[in-house]
Amino acid sequence: MAVGASGVTIPREPGDGPRRRRGKGRRGLLRSWTPAWTVGLSLLPLGLLAMAWWLGRHVRPSADEWCFLPIVRDHGVSGLIAKFYVTDNGRISNGMLIGLYTKFPVAGHQWFALISGVLMLGLLWALTVQLLRMAGQTAPRGAPLLVASMITAVFLFATPNTYKTFYWPAASVSHTVAPVLACAAAIPLLRARRRRGRIAALAVVLVAGVFMGTLSEETSVVALVVLSGVVLLGRRLFTERVRAFARGWSLVGIAGIGIGTFVLLTSPGSRNRRVRYGAETESMLAPESLIASLRGYVHILETILTTWQYVGAVAAGVLLGLLARGRGEREGSRAVMLPCRPLLLTSFGALAFILSGYLCTVITYPAFGARVVTAERTWNDYLLLYVLMLVGAGAFLGRALRLRGRRMGVATAAAAAVCAAAVMGLLAPLHHLGQDMQVRARQWDRQDQWLRERAARGAKILPYKPLSVSGMLEPFGSDGRRIWPARCVADYYHLDRVTHSERLP
Repeated sequence: MAVGASGVTIPREPGDGPRRRRGKGRRGLLRSWTPAWTVGLSLLPLGLLAMAWWLGRHVRPSADEWCFLPIVRDHGVSGLIAKFYVTDNGRISNGMLIGLYTKFPVAGHQWFALISGVLMLGLLWALTVQLLRMAGQTAPRGAPLLVASMITAVFLFATPNTYKTFYWPAASVSHTVAPVLACAAAIPLLRARRRRGRIAALAVVLVAGVFMGTLSEETSVVALVVLSGVVLLGRRLFTERVRAFARGWSLVGIAGIGIGTFVLLTSPGSRNRRVRYGAETESMLAPESLIASLRGYVHILETILTTWQYVGAVAAGVLLGLLARGRGEREGSRAVMLPCRPLLLTSFGALAFILSGYLCTVITYPAFGARVVTAERTWNDYLLLYVLMLVGAGAFLGRALRLRGRRMGVATAAAAAVCAAAVMGLLAPLHHLGQDMQVRARQWDRQDQWLRERAARGAKILPYKPLSVSGMLEPFGSDGRRIWPARCVADYYHLDRVTHSERLP
């Protein structure tokens, strides 16, 4: 948060000062190879991401998207935004982003994983670089990319349902891309050094807050918890020179989220959604709802905390802590952050994760009920905060090991091995999911061509076989008992009605 400063300084740490010139030795040789092996290690999570992006070509419309496609085709993106605001849920930013990919029906779904994945990786990479600069640290060239790629891989693929997290565009926009965009709003702040930069940072966080308020209620809750924590703990985090602006920036972000949330909650679509789920007559703050939400959240935490692949985020942080070095004092530079307080920062991150996760469960419980435990896509709004907290804790651990200066090579090798193991642990489930997606894509394309041909010949009623993957909703699911969204499928193919079929045409 280098606001109004020409640079950032942190008191020189033990071992960071000038040393007598000696031969390279084992430690010097390790340092000379550090950029090469960090880049090499980052190829593992990057390879996993590349594989996931390649599998994205097998994504086909399903669930709610059957209903989005005819609207965008007939009325454009603005028509979908209007439907969201007036009828569905009030999330106008959500409607805009969904409209952008449904504008290109099947192709938009196929390209979504690549575009959103590259965007998230790029933003997390930039955020890592700026956070290092703010903390007055420098790292080997490949280290920020390694950390960002590990964060992205663990965030997207350690979840119990990767398809709904990453490949289902409608859910990804609301619960996966949204928290990354919220984090990215801090990048202009971290880069701000002069008055113009500070004004730009305030404008960005205000607009981002309004946008987030009409995009995802859960991400808005997480952002409110974090920003409130910055306001309350600013005295213990920042020097007096920047403390007021850091708090002001956070308050502007809170105001932006408040404006967006007000627009959403007062919309006709939001009122319709509350009526549809009975939230008008049953308060989410009722004791029974709060207790049930807590019970569900405990089950969610049990799943999250027993998913061992998240340890890859800790290992990436340890590597960063081991490899980072203080920049040292420079003439005319002034400190922005107070001296490092690992316990305070880690406790704040853990508390923010636990509190925001429970609040997200509270606001989603009226819509999902007991199914909130299996609605894994809604966890991602606070799971990114969990992953970032793990990376931060790992970085503090790596820093402590570095300051002790013993067995650095062993610690580095162990952390790198854990990163590699975590990536390998995510590979097999992703491969199996890709096979399921490929089978569905082949069947979907076959049925799609048949329906189009028969509709072009004048047919008005045609059979449709439900094709699901990873528990996705399809017309005539649950052995034909759930008709929704059969009406939307009929609209998509210009039919009067589709009927349930047990076999492909």
